[in-house]
Amino acid sequence: MDTSREAIVRWCREYLGNLLEIPAEAVDPAADFDRLGVDSALAVALLIEVEQRYGVDLAPEDLFENPNIDAVAGYLHEQSRRSVT
Repeated sequence: MDTSREAIVRWCREYLGNLLEIPAEAVDPAADFDRLGVDSALAVALLIEVEQRYGVDLAPEDLFENPNIDAVAGYLHEQSRRSVT
């Protein structure tokens, strides 16, 4: 599986676009989750999906520290690199 930052951003945009019922292209990766309309239920769904897809535990606190797709992708990319080495 591609765990590059770009691939994670692409997947997150598609995933959140589906949840928010908007085109993935309309999901701004630099916009904070609350600005995108991601509520706590959607955040939990994202956390669960990230864990299943990438094998990285993402705690709810991590979303506060990484409040947009770009930040989450960077975090996941680093975590996935650490688990490989």
